[in-house]
Amino acid sequence: MAPHENGAEQFSLFDVGADNEPDQIPEPNQSQPSTPATDTALDGEVTAPESTEIAEPDGGDVGEEPVQELRPWESLPVTGDADGHALIVTAEATYAPSGNRLTGPVDSIEKLDKLLHWAALTPHGLTAQVWFVGIDSCAQLGWTIDPGSEDDVDDLEQLRQHAASELTEAIAATLPPLIAAGWELRGDPGFVVHLIRKVGKATQMVDLILEPYVWTYWNKDFGWGNRVGDMGILGNPTAGTYLPDDDLPAARELGRRLAWSVHHLDTLPGPTPARTGAAILDKIRRERLRTSKGIVVTAAGPIPPIDGIPRGDFEPAAGWSRVPDTDDLDDAAALVTIDQRASYLASAGMLSFGYGRVRNLLGIDAASAASEAKPPFGIWRVTLPAAGQYALPDKLPLPHPAMLDDQPVQTWITTVSLEGLCASIADGGMGLDVDDLDITEAWVYEEQGRALDKWAKVLRAARTVAVDTDDVAMKRFLGACYKGYVGRMVNPDMWTATRMQHHHQPLWRAAIMAHCRWRGRRVAMRIARETGRWPIRTMTDSWVYLVGEGQRIADDSDALGKMTLEKQVELTDEMILSFAAAETTHEVRLAIAAAYGAQDEED
Repeated sequence: MAPHENGAEQFSLFDVGADNEPDQIPEPNQSQPSTPATDTALDGEVTAPESTEIAEPDGGDVGEEPVQELRPWESLPVTGDADGHALIVTAEATYAPSGNRLTGPVDSIEKLDKLLHWAALTPHGLTAQVWFVGIDSCAQLGWTIDPGSEDDVDDLEQLRQHAASELTEAIAATLPPLIAAGWELRGDPGFVVHLIRKVGKATQMVDLILEPYVWTYWNKDFGWGNRVGDMGILGNPTAGTYLPDDDLPAARELGRRLAWSVHHLDTLPGPTPARTGAAILDKIRRERLRTSKGIVVTAAGPIPPIDGIPRGDFEPAAGWSRVPDTDDLDDAAALVTIDQRASYLASAGMLSFGYGRVRNLLGIDAASAASEAKPPFGIWRVTLPAAGQYALPDKLPLPHPAMLDDQPVQTWITTVSLEGLCASIADGGMGLDVDDLDITEAWVYEEQGRALDKWAKVLRAARTVAVDTDDVAMKRFLGACYKGYVGRMVNPDMWTATRMQHHHQPLWRAAIMAHCRWRGRRVAMRIARETGRWPIRTMTDSWVYLVGEGQRIADDSDALGKMTLEKQVELTDEMILSFAAAETTHEVRLAIAAAYGAQDEED
């Protein structure tokens, strides 16, 4: 039996030795056979398989009667999903995620080495993990820094860079005993320390994750620029979902979240939400490789070598507002914001994405491909006609963000936007024929399919559990996972390892962005037909309306992609006057912010 699977088998790893002397740890079981390396971790490294059993410590090094330890968080339902794959270290003790107390404090690098040998953690989707919770757990190993004061820097990024550099130096200075014991360091140490060692023919990999220093790592998943975003499985301080302040409650909650991730996502959480999203897909990919069933994407899909590539996002999100008129203000009783429920996840699961070989089409060949009943996945060089010559709704943004009212614009668009522009105006499109777009060139994929369908299914099922159990922390974590992963598809620097390059899919991201935008336009047209109300602002997937008494514009369905009520505030006379007095779109945005701000003050 593994040492952390049953409370009756527990002992104080650092407190009981052969002679009952303190600070002793039994040696790892040297008789454990080596195991061939078969599983693949997120970074493309090969590790021991997940089925490898954890080595028992040598019973001769422990007293005859095992020391009985209480579960420190008995209120947590016993679940061993993450046990054997992760440990949680506080300044006082080391725990399995399920709550079993395994050892006393890890207060030296030598003890850390013995703990890693003894625990023999195995991967689950991602590399095995040892989480250090609380600043004191890090300080005991010499991992302390003095980041300085915010008053001494021009912006927080300078502070973060300084802290990250100091942390790397502090950790590196303590690692020689681990290196001497056979561990190798992969990359520079930071809030995650990647360790690897050979064990016979097998390879053991462990990530040490320093919870107190997560803020030293800059990544768009986490957010920066004077704000704190979702820090992966640890939560969001601003949203109130970060771990509790005290070490033991924090360890308990982290243990719950680790077990939740393994149980519902079939993987340990990554150091960032995007890495978690990638790990889920890689688990699916490995299964498809084993069974030869389902789409397996093996290569990156970078943007082809094109002229006139759009600046910024290939398919930008909508960002628009307008000044309300008297029709908008007549009988207006409430300000309402609706938002697509998990829009990126919804689109990722239903879209057919291109992969494999890509072909360049020119002239009539490109136009002919675009005219097919179902055009292939790819990108198209088009001329967007001047919008002013078409009878488009004047209370909606133009059909494509690159479009202008008074002159044509040549640009590249995805197949999703090609189909959107040719859709009827009633469905949010523009009612164009392919000939109206003057297509001169295209890059299209020879293969396409719903490559993210099962990935979206896993995340959708987990999200349903989080919503049904009112688990706000896990719901936010899942949102950060799929948003972070879709966002990072565009950046090749995130996927430099050979076995990770298939995650670089900027055109997939562009198609998802475009699909969400067109779905929003279609809904806006339906709302206008049913209620006579038009939006006054749109931001990415959100739409802001002035509505009448009792009018409901959110969808009743709880399906992903449907419009859900995000905010609502009853309009006062003062608010209505501020909208009536607005003369610019900037003033409209200020009026919206003031109205919702007044609601926050009341709450």
